[in-house]
Amino acid sequence: MSRDQMRELQGKRLHKIVEYVYHHVPFYRSRLQEMDLTPDDIRTIDDIVKLPFTTKKDLRDNYPFGLQAAPQNEIIRIHASSGTTGNPTIVGYTRRDIGVWTECMARCLTAYGVTRNDIVSVAYGYGLFTGGLGAHNGVEMVGASVVPASTGNTEKHVRLIRDLGITGICCTPSYALYLAETMDKMGIAKDQIHLRVGAFGAEPWTENMRTEIQERLGLKGYNIYGLSEVMGPSVSYECSEQHGSHINEDHFYPEIIDPVTLKPLPAGETGELVFTTLTKEGMPVLRYRTRDLCSLLPGECPCGRTNVRMSPIYGRSDDMLIIRGINVFPSQVESVVLSMEEFAPRYMLVVDRVNNLDTLQVQVELRQEYFTATLDTPAAIEELSKKLEAKLRSVLSIGAKVQLKAPGTIERSQGKSAHVIDKRQLK
Repeated sequence: MSRDQMRELQGKRLHKIVEYVYHHVPFYRSRLQEMDLTPDDIRTIDDIVKLPFTTKKDLRDNYPFGLQAAPQNEIIRIHASSGTTGNPTIVGYTRRDIGVWTECMARCLTAYGVTRNDIVSVAYGYGLFTGGLGAHNGVEMVGASVVPASTGNTEKHVRLIRDLGITGICCTPSYALYLAETMDKMGIAKDQIHLRVGAFGAEPWTENMRTEIQERLGLKGYNIYGLSEVMGPSVSYECSEQHGSHINEDHFYPEIIDPVTLKPLPAGETGELVFTTLTKEGMPVLRYRTRDLCSLLPGECPCGRTNVRMSPIYGRSDDMLIIRGINVFPSQVESVVLSMEEFAPRYMLVVDRVNNLDTLQVQVELRQEYFTATLDTPAAIEELSKKLEAKLRSVLSIGAKVQLKAPGTIERSQGKSAHVIDKRQLK
């Protein structure tokens, strides 16, 4: 579809969805009336800037069904966020929503090269989290065999990967590394398995991390992006070029805004990613602020797809750390850690406040070969610590105290990995 054709389609769908929520969601009708807007004021996709933003707080304030547009007897599935900082976000899906979601997920898998000849293990969590069932439906639509492994019981999962000849896997990048570690412990080499495609998402990851996963599991790893408030996994996906993720923008319209001024930014500039669902029936959202920081990439993709691409997520506008006035993102620390061959991709940031001064400690695991063969004296340990501290200072612009950890001592996650302990919030 050409850009002009896409924009025409998006404009028609935007008008239709605004009219839909105006008549079915009191929250949006009230917001639009406050702004002296009616659905007739929204005719083209350029009119989207007239609409109000939606935040996670709005979803939680309207818990559980205040933003639901479809009647309850048309909702066939309900997912929810974890709700660790307030009411969970409840998202209902109609049968058509599930169909759109499944098709978008199938687009992702097809771009990765998955066919009906593959066997794909889905190791995202099943249940209220959208990852497991979202990926599962897409695999089935492509016609591949799906193994609903979920998370946990990793040794059994590794045996299934080997014994069933599993060729694809969907999971978080941190869990992919955990699988690789488990394979090492079990004495299973990558030439004993047949993995060739990995769909990794639900948390940020770096190119260094991608390289390590690919080398240790013998596959090609692709990024997948999504969020339950918009749909679930499949909002965007990498193609064979692996240069940005194509957004399924016929269903999810993207914008990049300045998170402070809330003004739209031009293509190529980094800001906060905003989505409007153009076809969702159960719980549509207008200009939902994801808090993810990225950019929309200009130019055409050599793969031939005309969908706009988004960059990797650089961090988040709401959970970035501000340490002594400096913005710090865990992904910055990860990029430094993974640039040094001595370290495993396992780290933890511990932020504290001592005598009214913020402090940052970076705990990082050593690789086994360096732990046993190289760092045999306190002087060697001190030298490596200072080396990492210097690299961190050059990237972060603040000092960080490094604590080297023995292999396997930083707590593992079988879902989304956690990389920050902010003790300032506990005092």
